[in-house]
Amino acid sequence: MTTSATAPKKQSAVHYKTAHIDDLDIFYRDAGSQDAPVILLLHGFPTSSNMFRNLIPRLASSFRLIAPDYPGYGQSNMPDHKSFAYTFENYAKIVDKLLQQLGIGKYSMYLMDYGAPTGYRLALMHPERVQALIVQNGNAYDEGLLKFWDPIKIYWKDATPENRASIYFLVEPKSTRWQYENGVSDLTLLDPTTWALDQIGLDRPGNPRYPDGPDV
Repeated sequence: MTTSATAPKKQSAVHYKTAHIDDLDIFYRDAGSQDAPVILLLHGFPTSSNMFRNLIPRLASSFRLIAPDYPGYGQSNMPDHKSFAYTFENYAKIVDKLLQQLGIGKYSMYLMDYGAPTGYRLALMHPERVQALIVQNGNAYDEGLLKFWDPIKIYWKDATPENRASIYFLVEPKSTRWQYENGVSDLTLLDPTTWALDQIGLDRPGNPRYPDGPDV
């Protein structure tokens, strides 16, 4: 006989949806009761909402989870960079419009990496809507951008082909894998599918693949 203490906890279904925003298809994961407190999950680079695939089912019995893919990531459209500015400001606006479509007026935010500058901008747009911030690896100050960022800062100031080539290593497979393995004591706990999927996204047709070459 199974008692309430030993019965397996029922997991909520995760729904995989797409919203049409500013002529773009924006993919997002949606789980939990629509009446539950909302947690907005904003992913980092170079991954997607896929990074929350294990977290969402664990929280969905108590919260509603919304996890979008930004333009250029995961299952969302990847518009040409000549027609769409890939900025944190635009990401925040896209996420804001998604929340408006879903009728969500109050939410907490889990921010990771690129999700932080996106989420911070969203919070500045609507501070009255944000109930809590959960921040992982999300600098809000220049001092937090350590030596690793020096070549990137140089490219920001002077976008020459040479400076672009100096940061190309960031999108190479070994760097994508490093993001998962760095600091991990037991590498057998890591699922290699994760960085393989990230790299497929980085290598999607339309992304610049060469330091000084054309988009392909």
